[in-house]
Amino acid sequence: MPTPFLLLAASRFALLPVLAVLCACNLAPVGGGRRGAAEPRPTAADPARATPTPWRTIGTSVESRPLELRTVGYGPRRALWIGGIHGDETEGSVATELLPEAFLAAGLAPLATLTIVKDVNPDGRAARQRRNARGVDLNRNYPAKNYRPGDDRGPAALSEPEAQALHDLVLELRPEIVLVAHSWGRKASGPRAFINFDGPADRIARRFAVASGYPVVPSTDIHGTPGSLGSFVGIDLGIPILTIEYARGDDPKQCWEATRAAILGAIAPPVES
Repeated sequence: MPTPFLLLAASRFALLPVLAVLCACNLAPVGGGRRGAAEPRPTAADPARATPTPWRTIGTSVESRPLELRTVGYGPRRALWIGGIHGDETEGSVATELLPEAFLAAGLAPLATLTIVKDVNPDGRAARQRRNARGVDLNRNYPAKNYRPGDDRGPAALSEPEAQALHDLVLELRPEIVLVAHSWGRKASGPRAFINFDGPADRIARRFAVASGYPVVPSTDIHGTPGSLGSFVGIDLGIPILTIEYARGDDPKQCWEATRAAILGAIAPPVES
């Protein structure tokens, strides 16, 4: 029978892949849980449960395209990755594709359960346009307290089936961290790419910035975004949410490589200091 010392050593070695990723980017992940709460402990390795699930449909778009998700890992921390909301912002596509493999290679499967939504706006992506097929901005259609109907926000919150499906998923999962892939065209002044956040995610965003080189831009520094996912999830629900604003037109593979370690660090549960 193994001695208690050998059992302790084995449990520490099980964490080495995760710690290696975090140390390489000088990043200690921070969660959205209560300060001082007990940190999740890794469970025994289970290769079968670590295998990413097949894509499954959670709803359909206005033009009946599937809204798909998959999960990977089986740990207690709940993380949600959203590969895109605006149809003309495809820079996060490679990150969405390669994230499961990187998640497993980092040893995160026993520590977290990651849900990956491929794309909330498949109609917009097919048409290479920001909005959905009815001309509604799907990042302005959520029942946040600051929602206002009209213009490109829709006649009412959750008027669009894509927004309804994501809304229901968030309420079902109650994730501890949400990450969303976006991109933006660089203005005359301001950063080329940045990490934006809403809700109790300031520390996570700052550590993401250290790992990626992306400066932090809080939503309070950006023009008003009534009905946005960040407003609903981050401010109203109090769930930390990071919006990764890649540089519009950059190679999606380079976008992934620049943010890979930072994304994994945000997904990982807090480590004991």
